Amino acid sequence: MTSLRKRSLSGVVWTFAQQFGGQLINFFISIVLARILMPEEFGLIGMIAIVIAVGTSLMEAGMTQSLIRTPNPDNADYSTVFYVNLFVSLFVYLIIYLFAPLIASFYDESILTELLRFLGLSIIIGAFSSVQRTKLTKEMNFKVQFAIQLPSLIISGIIGVTMAYLGYGVWSLVYMQLARSFISSLQFWIYSSWSPKLIFNTQRLKYHFNFGYKLTISGLINTLYGNMYHVIIGKYFSTADLGFYTRADSTKQLPVSNISTAINKVTYPMFAEIKDNNERLKNAYTLVMQQVLFWVSPILIGAAVIAEPLFRLVFTEKWLPAVPMFQILCVVGILYPINAYNLSVLNVKGRSDLFLKLEIIKKSYTIIGVLLVIPFGIYALLYFQIATSIIGFFINSFYSGKFIDFPITDQLKKISPIFIVTLIMGGCCYLLDKFMLVSELHDSYRLVFVSTLGGFVYFSISKMANLAPLNEFLSMIKKSK
Repeated sequence: MTSLRKRSLSGVVWTFAQQFGGQLINFFISIVLARILMPEEFGLIGMIAIVIAVGTSLMEAGMTQSLIRTPNPDNADYSTVFYVNLFVSLFVYLIIYLFAPLIASFYDESILTELLRFLGLSIIIGAFSSVQRTKLTKEMNFKVQFAIQLPSLIISGIIGVTMAYLGYGVWSLVYMQLARSFISSLQFWIYSSWSPKLIFNTQRLKYHFNFGYKLTISGLINTLYGNMYHVIIGKYFSTADLGFYTRADSTKQLPVSNISTAINKVTYPMFAEIKDNNERLKNAYTLVMQQVLFWVSPILIGAAVIAEPLFRLVFTEKWLPAVPMFQILCVVGILYPINAYNLSVLNVKGRSDLFLKLEIIKKSYTIIGVLLVIPFGIYALLYFQIATSIIGFFINSFYSGKFIDFPITDQLKKISPIFIVTLIMGGCCYLLDKFMLVSELHDSYRLVFVSTLGGFVYFSISKMANLAPLNEFLSMIKKSK
C-alpha cells in the first residue's frame, strides 16, 4: 500500500470522525435550541449569514488553497499568508461595522446592526488560526483537527443553550458562534507546531495572490450564490419563512456537508499530489464520486420521504412548515458533491481562471432566473434550485472531463446505477409510509420502520446489481482487518 493511500485512508477515517462527531454534537445542540427559540430568531441570523460568509472568503483570499497545492512551502509562505489574512480580516470587519446600519435597513430589522457588529468579530478571530488549520489539512493531520473541534463545539454549545434557556433569544446564537471561533482558534495555536515568524515576502505574496485571487472571486460568487436565497427570502418574505428555510437547509446539509466535506478535505490534497497523472486522477475522482453518491443519495431521498415525522419528533410541531422546503432541498443536494469534485479537478490542474469563468456563467443565469421566479412565491425559488443544480452538473462535468478524459456520458454511466437503486428504495419507503398503515404509528416507530426497510432494500439491490462503490467499500473493510 502506497504512502499516499495510507495517508488518504487515515485522513478519511479521522475526517469522518471530525465531521460526523462534530455534526452530531452540533445537530443535538441545534435541536435543543430549536425547541427553545422561535423560527424568527433563526431567521435573523440567516439574514446576516451572507455577510459573515463573504467576510470569511475575503479574509482567506484564496491563498490558503494556494498553500495546499504548493510543493514544500516554507515559513516565508506560511507567515506571509498569515499576515495578509490578519490585515484583510481587520479591514473587512471595519467595512462590516460601518455598513451594518445599511444592512439592517435593507431588511427593515434594526437589531441586525448590533448582531452584525458582534458576530463580525468571528472573522478576525478566524484569521488568527487560518494558516494553522491549512497546514494541518495539507499534512492530512485530521486527528488533531478532530481533537480541536470537539471541545469547541461542546463548550460553545453549552454557552448557547444556557443563554437561550435564560431568555437571551437570538443573542444566544451570536455568542455561541463567537465562543466557538475563539476556542477553536486558541486550540489551533496550542496544538499546531507552527507559529508566524517576522517574515513577509512580497514574491511569495505575489505567487499565492496570483493563484488565490481568482479563487477568491470564485469563492465570493459562490458564497453570494449560496446565500442568495437567504437574502431574497429575508427581503421579500417573512422572518419566520427565512427561519423555516434555514432549518430545512441546515438539516439537509447534515448528510451532504458531512460526507462530501469530509472526503473533500482528503481528496483535494490527494488530487493535488497526482494532478500530473491524468489516469490516476481520473480513477481517484471516479472512486470518490461514486462513494459519495452511494451514501449521500439514499440518505437524502429517505430523509425526504420521512420528513414530516422527522421534523415533528425532533424539532416539534412549530417547525412543520419547513418540511416541504426540506424535501425539495434534499433533491437539490444530491448533485452537490459531484459539482464540487468536478470543480476540484480544475483547481488542482491550476485552472482557477476557468473555474472563475464557469462560476460567473452559472451564477449569472441563476440570478436572472431567480429574479424572474420571485413573483411566483417561495416554492418557485426552491424548485428553481433543482433546475440550476442539474444545469450546473452538465457544465462542470463537460469542462473538468476534458482535462482527465472523462466525458459527461462516461460520468453518467458511472453514477446512473446508483440513482436507479436510490429511486427504487425511495419508492418502497413512500409506499410503506403511505399505504401500509405505518403513518398511523407513533413518529418514532414510523421512522424506524421506514428507514430500516429503506436500508434493507438499498443494500440488497446494490449487492444484487454488483454496484462498484459497495464492492469497493467492502474491499476497503477487508483490507483494513
